[in-house]
Amino acid sequence: MREKTVWSEPSFRGVIGIARADITPPDGIYARNWGAALHDSACGLHRPLTATAITLQADTDTGPLILLSADLGWWRDKHDEAFVRGAVLDALNVPEGNILLCLTHTHAGPSLCRADRDREGGEMVAPYLETLREKLSSLAREAVRTARPATLTVATGTCSLATNRDLPDPDAPCRFLTGFHPAAFPPDQTLLVGRITDDAGAVVGTLVNYACHPTTLGPANREISPDFVGAMREIVEAATENAPCLFLQGASGELAPREQYVGDPDVPDAHGRCLGYAVLSTLAGMLSPRQRLAFGGALASGAPLALWNRERFAPPNAPCHAELLSLSLPLRPMPSGEQIRQEMRCQVPDTTATRERLARRLQVRDYVGDGDRVSYPVWVWRVGPIAFVAHPGEAYSVLQIALRAAVPDTAVFVANVANGWYGYLPPAHLYEKELYAAKQTPLAAGCLEAMIAAVRDRLQETTV
Repeated sequence: MREKTVWSEPSFRGVIGIARADITPPDGIYARNWGAALHDSACGLHRPLTATAITLQADTDTGPLILLSADLGWWRDKHDEAFVRGAVLDALNVPEGNILLCLTHTHAGPSLCRADRDREGGEMVAPYLETLREKLSSLAREAVRTARPATLTVATGTCSLATNRDLPDPDAPCRFLTGFHPAAFPPDQTLLVGRITDDAGAVVGTLVNYACHPTTLGPANREISPDFVGAMREIVEAATENAPCLFLQGASGELAPREQYVGDPDVPDAHGRCLGYAVLSTLAGMLSPRQRLAFGGALASGAPLALWNRERFAPPNAPCHAELLSLSLPLRPMPSGEQIRQEMRCQVPDTTATRERLARRLQVRDYVGDGDRVSYPVWVWRVGPIAFVAHPGEAYSVLQIALRAAVPDTAVFVANVANGWYGYLPPAHLYEKELYAAKQTPLAAGCLEAMIAAVRDRLQETTV
């Protein structure tokens, strides 16, 4: 007898918790995120910053996987990142591989670097990080405490917000500008939406994974803002009876909105509506919770018609597995930390731009160490037919394209800027270009390709 032909969206049935907290910093905190900015401290609030936690367990007897997303920019000092994430690890008493602290990568958020204490508003940074670690720890505990049987179902959509941002300079062909490139190869605009439903079929949370730099608000903006992520969440949550929506920034190294670097807060709100309505469209196209399509045979007509019927089914329980890969990646030639400090001691005191450039170079060197290679961490989670791949860099979109193509029956969430920040991961051929991402990164050419190969192999080995 022929086995029944069925199709279903990737689903995980288990114990899932969700919680939300406000992490808006105090007004006046140091928030200089742009070299071209004429101010150092924030003034005003466009939209609140939030943190959202989702916990995943096969059952109540197994340890949770804890996914945290926070409306913050990036880490400049590895000790500050460890200070915050370490508190969450201690509070939950789980292995390091079980926690992902992902930043949405807004460029209108506060400094996360305690070394900025002497800047205008910098005295607020250390107390803010103290508050942040407490809130994230409490948030994760709350998600675990309130976890209940639920189903995570994933669908793939698309959104036109993201465009290529590596623009050949019209006035200097050998140089690239960081901005909208209208003639570029079509960008990856893939949107992954996870719908979390309880046993009654009600939506209790959503998970959105999209790759697009939140750089709408630029140097002239002084307001704290989650950029387009805030308006997107508002739209999705309003349509799902205020179920929390968690955003994961995808592999967006070369992707950003067409219109960016503005001071008008209406622009990121418009961008958020673009993404938010795409999420709702994807949700609307999904099957009802715990439904699948079953082939019902052929029907003779003008053409032979294939009939598919909806039927109820129970997604099988699957184990939750977390793995922390450590990849040995080569570094580009760069001065040692002591050489950079010596250059800082010898510089002219009034050269603010030079001081800032050297300080950032020192922070990068401190992050990767003084050797010629770095142990680069990559988190790979398996939750039934769903995978999460997260890392602390800013990979180009080829990362998510390649991984999803390698395991087409798996819904692969990809998160940049997770558990730290090491800089960009552009494709090897771009290292010969006068391109910001290729010049900024401490990672040598070929590192992105090496990471893709290692993670692809691991995903294929663990395909269910």
